[in-house]
Amino acid sequence: MLHLRLIVPSDRTQATVDLIESTVGTTHLVVVPAVARDPAGDVVMCDVAREAGDELLRELRELKIDQDGSIAVEDIDLSLSKRADDAAKEAPGEPADAVIWEQLTGATHEESTLSITYSAFMILATMIAACGVVLDNAILIVGAMAVGPEFGPLAGICTAAVRRAPKLAARSLIALLVGFAVAIVATTVFSLGMDALDLFSREQLDADRPNTSFIWQPDPFSFVVALLAGVAGMLSLTSSKSGALVGVAISVTTVPAGANAAVALSYGEIGQMWGSVEQLLLNLLGIILAGVLTLYAQKLLWRTQRGRWRRDAQATPKP
Repeated sequence: MLHLRLIVPSDRTQATVDLIESTVGTTHLVVVPAVARDPAGDVVMCDVAREAGDELLRELRELKIDQDGSIAVEDIDLSLSKRADDAAKEAPGEPADAVIWEQLTGATHEESTLSITYSAFMILATMIAACGVVLDNAILIVGAMAVGPEFGPLAGICTAAVRRAPKLAARSLIALLVGFAVAIVATTVFSLGMDALDLFSREQLDADRPNTSFIWQPDPFSFVVALLAGVAGMLSLTSSKSGALVGVAISVTTVPAGANAAVALSYGEIGQMWGSVEQLLLNLLGIILAGVLTLYAQKLLWRTQRGRWRRDAQATPKP
């Protein structure tokens, strides 16, 4: 379930309470009048089943609570309450299938911001992958995939496309492109430095690399895996399954492809560099395409489920 804490202007408190009470799947309603100071107003709290959360948030925004007051949403990890259990049963659908669009937008906005921390993770992940490429070490490649933060901007682009949010799309695209550009440049310099220390060599890059040669030799499976990863990644975000998201991170070769491109560029291996760039673009395109289609499918599925639930509710005679 979700916990909502609202600061409501006094003239809209009754409308807010009526809205919450009329929303199926809500419980534990608390109203504390005239305690909020900034902004001034009443504090209204309630718990709502995840399945009913998105609709309630949308209607609260129609009351302009977010503009003149405040809306805070938290996930409830544990709730020992029969009333909460009953509210969850009353709400339509399943919690794992519900998408809280405002929550998704907020999460992707935070994860898709071009920051020093984001850039540092991109650079570090690409450098780790560069070591894995040169040493033909699959463990280092997997580690680099897990460290890379690039799925945040990819999810931001998918969310922006479905929600028609141009600012989020621009922010995500800038973070993605600049992040990879900075990481590849930094890793090229890193590769040259490692070569000067006799830790990297052209012979290592040109040698048979059975564990990592796939990074710069894209094939149809590269796009297929990217599509599957895009679906899994968006499902993990919308259902808050962070463990699944880690699995997605280590299933696509975006960061390793960037690393191989950087190392190949440092040695003038143009063929490997372009192969790596092609692998990178295939993965990015596949993830974005699958992510957008997944969100549209979830949106359509949830709308269909809610419509069916409303029709059944209207057809059921009240006692």
